[in-house]
Amino acid sequence: MTDTTPSAEATAPPPGRRERKKAATRQALAETALRLFLERGYEQVGIREIADAVDVSTTTLFKHFPTKEALVFDEDADQEARLLAAVRERPEGQSIPAALREHALRHRVAAADGDAEFAAFSQLVESTPALRDYAQRMWLRHETALAHAIAEDSGLAPGDPTCAALAHFALEAPRVTGGGNPRHSVTRAFDLLEKGWEALSPQT
Repeated sequence: MTDTTPSAEATAPPPGRRERKKAATRQALAETALRLFLERGYEQVGIREIADAVDVSTTTLFKHFPTKEALVFDEDADQEARLLAAVRERPEGQSIPAALREHALRHRVAAADGDAEFAAFSQLVESTPALRDYAQRMWLRHETALAHAIAEDSGLAPGDPTCAALAHFALEAPRVTGGGNPRHSVTRAFDLLEKGWEALSPQT
């Protein structure tokens, strides 16, 4: 018998006015904070100033962003979701390293290629100890989640060291591109990961 019950996804209503307003406020806070940080420096801008610029209370700001650092990394959850989807939703027959290479080229290398805003953002993070520390903790969370997704997809134990190693080096590859052509450098790095993954996990 064919199941004609609509899926939850298909029947889910579009975001209501309240949700749209919350999303717009969150985006305005993140954009305003980044603009002020870039203009005057992270340490020179206070939470109250950001809230006032968006015409909301500091209580509202902290409902969206629990810390000042989080304002700079407002896409943290989305980045992790895209990363895990690269593994879980990759085309049949595509290897995990190949899927992560495509993700890196699309979402990290392409985003940085010739983008003055991205360069300014990167400089802000690298020159601010609090933001560097936050970014490191963020990537460690992503690395752990990615390692679990790789293990789950491959039928391996959650703490399997090969999965942890692949997750670590897949996230590090776009950072060690050096000079020249970043896309070529990232592709070469993932070629090495592909060969190593095949050798250690031939079943995947």
